[in-house]
Amino acid sequence: MADAKVIPFDDDRSRAGAPQRPPRRRSGAGNRRKGESALVREVQALPERPLGQDDVPVTGEQPEAPEGPQKSQDGGLERRIAGGLAFLRKRLTGDYEVDDFGYDAELTDQVLMSLLRPVYEKYFRVEVKGVENIPSEGGALIVANHSGTLPLDGLMMQVAVHDNHPAGRHLRLLAADLVFMLPVVNELARKAGHTLACAEDAERLLARGELVGVMPEGFKGIGKPFNERYKLQRFGRGGFVSTALRQGTPIIPCSIVGAEEIYPMIGNAKTLARLLGFPYFPITPTFPWLGPLGAIPLPTKWTIQFGEPIPTDGYPPEAAEDPMLMFNLTDQVREQIQHTLYKLLVQRRSVFF
Repeated sequence: MADAKVIPFDDDRSRAGAPQRPPRRRSGAGNRRKGESALVREVQALPERPLGQDDVPVTGEQPEAPEGPQKSQDGGLERRIAGGLAFLRKRLTGDYEVDDFGYDAELTDQVLMSLLRPVYEKYFRVEVKGVENIPSEGGALIVANHSGTLPLDGLMMQVAVHDNHPAGRHLRLLAADLVFMLPVVNELARKAGHTLACAEDAERLLARGELVGVMPEGFKGIGKPFNERYKLQRFGRGGFVSTALRQGTPIIPCSIVGAEEIYPMIGNAKTLARLLGFPYFPITPTFPWLGPLGAIPLPTKWTIQFGEPIPTDGYPPEAAEDPMLMFNLTDQVREQIQHTLYKLLVQRRSVFF
């Protein structure tokens, strides 16, 4: 009723005898309700005002809820599910790429690293130092000590480089022949980017600008008894130095503390090792006495430190054939790793904390 008018109860004009217009009956209202005041006959529509922030419109519709953590979490979950399904489709259709070494970058990132990461972060609680010494691009050779009865130190170093380096670089490890002779392990190692520890493969990777990891102690380091822990074994004949010199790539020493204690090797069943074709058969306080449970590593606290690079690009091409130079550089790398190991051991509060 656009022409309706309200006469307030306290209007001055009503008290002063101001003339009033006769009231009208509301359309279809019939007689007024019982008990209704005779003073007010009609009601004027209140003027409209804009809705405030706290007002709720009377339309029967609820305002759209703002996006919150729950909605963002649901969106993240949907993206992960979609990514997982896309990854599975590529696996089933064969629509993925591997390089000529068998390295599958997508499988490594989405599956293998995801399996290793809980062991790296929660079990061994690896602390990484000096990752800024690893170049952001171009080839480089990381040389590390080797220990622990099983080669878990190489895998943890691979996760450390990928997860801590600003460029998320991948470490291509050089592995022993035995790794590629074992079923299942052979395929997984190839997929993860590992290749045979030979000069030819190492040079090809470095020439491509890859980050290559090598542990020159080999089985002498990984299979040494517990009473010789953190004492570096011989670094071979310096083949890794020759490879770096040929490609002019820097050598980055790496020291790993914590791996020596995961399987304290107190004995070696040499006869059984020869029968199985292994370089050693470890005897620890838990293995083989506890069976498969004895194969669970102790949850030691790890530290991985990357040292300052040793440049090799300032040497002439024929330097790779100089045995004295290779010996000196090999000894320099070995001494730097050993010195850092001692320093980290002094700083360590406990084997497990």
